[in-house]
Amino acid sequence: MLGLLLLPYGLILTNQFPPWACLGFAVAMGLGTAGVGMAVMHDANHGSFSSVSWINTLFSGSLYLVGGNVLNWKIQHNTLHHTYTNIHDVDEDITGKFLLRLSPGDPHRKIHCYQHLYAFFLYGLMTLSFLVKDFRQAYKYTHQKDKKPNQAFSRLDIGILISGKALYLVFIAVLPLLMTDLSFGKWLLGFLVMHLTAGVVLSTIFQLAHVVEGARHPVPDTQGQLETSWAIHQLQTTANFQCPVALSWFIGGLDYQIEHHLFPTISHIHYRALAPIVQQTAQEYALPYNRKPSFFYALRSHIRMLRGLGEK
Repeated sequence: MLGLLLLPYGLILTNQFPPWACLGFAVAMGLGTAGVGMAVMHDANHGSFSSVSWINTLFSGSLYLVGGNVLNWKIQHNTLHHTYTNIHDVDEDITGKFLLRLSPGDPHRKIHCYQHLYAFFLYGLMTLSFLVKDFRQAYKYTHQKDKKPNQAFSRLDIGILISGKALYLVFIAVLPLLMTDLSFGKWLLGFLVMHLTAGVVLSTIFQLAHVVEGARHPVPDTQGQLETSWAIHQLQTTANFQCPVALSWFIGGLDYQIEHHLFPTISHIHYRALAPIVQQTAQEYALPYNRKPSFFYALRSHIRMLRGLGEK
């Protein structure tokens, strides 16, 4: 996955290829960005990439290669999303998107009636938004003490955030513009194509896990408590989808999101073997096990959810 990101980048820097080829390399870099996000960085930040902690730390840093920030990711994804899955105003993956209504708890706006038509374009902005969103989230996590988790960014963390963004801009913009004959316009086109490719792939895979038919959006009681335990909550709010082995490899086993949410510190290479055990156990205890029979079935289910959330 790192090669899929870095090899096309290196070929662009040789300045030996016409612009149309460089555009193809940008698409490959977008797929590499998505692959790094799902199959490398994701596991490493969960501590499941390796049994050796420093290797996890090293490869979690691959997030900086795609413009993100490790601490922000761990707070938003590992803590908020995995603890409070599909809970409005806490799980930021499904809350407060303005042009998108991914949770019944979000206010309805007229434009949401058309979100099933424009959602995937907005999904393409996911990795591009890292350039701004990380700063906003760092401020939020530091200053809004009433929000979970109450984890402030230290001066060192702020320094890493700023320097990480600066180095990413050098990597993705300064070096290509200095070392090649690409005009700013052609570079910008490639930059946007890369991020749109990565964003659509990443966002779609993540949405198929939680914004599909059968995945619940529980509402806490007045004391902020849920009626179920954490494990049952994960079964109620998460979905799998069946796909070919090659696609499962590319997306880092995230077609087995139920197993990932129940066992986030276990490497994704074991999910396929875990899935029948989890499904059988869920059935024994009359618990939901939401598994879509194919990727395209899950995709259609997600589009129906977008339409339904947009109409209410």
